[in-house]
Amino acid sequence: MVRPAFLTARIAAAALFSMVLLAQLAPPAHAETTAFVGARLIPVAGPAIVDGALVIADGKIVAVGARESTRIPRGATVVELDRSQVIMPGLVDTHSHIGEFAGADASSPIQPEIRVLDSLNVRSSGFKRALAGGITTVNVMPGSGHLISGQTVYLKLRQANTIDDLLILNEDGSIASGLKMANGTNSLRDTPFPGTRAKSAALVRQQFIRAQEYREKMERAGKKDGAAPPDRDLGLETLVEVMAGKRMVHFHSHRHDDLMTAIRLRDEFGFRMVLHHTSEAWRVADEIAAAKVPVSLILIDSPGGKLEALHLEARSAPALEQAGAQVAFHTDDWITDSRYFLRMPAMGIRAGMTTQGALEAMTINGARMLDLGDRVGSLEPGKDADFVILSGDPFSIYTLVQQTWVEGVKRFDLDDPDDRLVAEGGFGALVDDDGAGHVHEHHGGRR
Repeated sequence: MVRPAFLTARIAAAALFSMVLLAQLAPPAHAETTAFVGARLIPVAGPAIVDGALVIADGKIVAVGARESTRIPRGATVVELDRSQVIMPGLVDTHSHIGEFAGADASSPIQPEIRVLDSLNVRSSGFKRALAGGITTVNVMPGSGHLISGQTVYLKLRQANTIDDLLILNEDGSIASGLKMANGTNSLRDTPFPGTRAKSAALVRQQFIRAQEYREKMERAGKKDGAAPPDRDLGLETLVEVMAGKRMVHFHSHRHDDLMTAIRLRDEFGFRMVLHHTSEAWRVADEIAAAKVPVSLILIDSPGGKLEALHLEARSAPALEQAGAQVAFHTDDWITDSRYFLRMPAMGIRAGMTTQGALEAMTINGARMLDLGDRVGSLEPGKDADFVILSGDPFSIYTLVQQTWVEGVKRFDLDDPDDRLVAEGGFGALVDDDGAGHVHEHHGGRR
């Protein structure tokens, strides 16, 4: 049959339009696309979705929505889940000590030049335990025995051969990290460490003033016919970055008076800050909220005896939320084992926190505190495909982490015997990664 010329042209135009439309809607042909359907989705950025669909490709989230209204690209691998299961964003731990690192030494109470990155063991079992708890992004911190104990590092729990494989990079290619500071009793020791809280604040203030002077000398040296630059000082360089807002301060503080001292120092030197621990936040929740300081909270701290945690109460979580402060939770692993991170927000809810507030406190709020809110912390198209598949409600003690995915790669699977060992092994079970993804159990003692 011979078609009229105008009809042939219309058919060709329609075909071309369809090809263009499909090219816009579907992921590129080379993309490895997977759709998880049937489970309850908790995007955090919006209301929960019953019988949902999560579509990922090339390590990114492509679509999130109800199964009936979400287009599944042709050729995608479809994973059918049960309606009793839950998919939610990968958990963000804003304060952890996994990785068997060593930070600042006893030579000085102020060591901002130290990088925890330089002493992390990528094969430490802590990374596997974190994955077993649904954690996908973590801020690994030096200890709190110093006023300034060094630079933290933000990690994504990918498959790794070296620690470089876990690093999160900023847009300019620099390593995403913060600075650990502390006050209270941890840093009170013999000289050269301070002996009182007042001396602690004075030493920190003095060091930031030195950093201001260092910055001024660098600025003068950068001008034409300026003075010679000062000798390079890695510690002062770090504090200059802090005062410029390029690096977040993560401030360990417990008592209400110490919390206010930390806020006072922030105001004096203009740095950005997250308060960590905050055992007595319930006593000064309004003041923290008014200061617009985010809080990384822990509801179980040093069980068995830390004097500063004497007045720690779970009501800090609802008190901060109701005051309008941004709240996240953290593990401080080993204080709370990474495998049990989900229990922290459950305790917050029990104390009066809202369910939505608790969800945000272990996902998007933590991501924002690490300056990563545009990349992780919620299920939204364009964000990293970091998510957790749970056996049920995230706040039930009976719920299990079944799978943990990082950038579209399954990094933990409860059905895998090695991963189950990590998830269920007791405190005395040392689990080592042999580099090939296999783990081995050792009972007690030192190796």
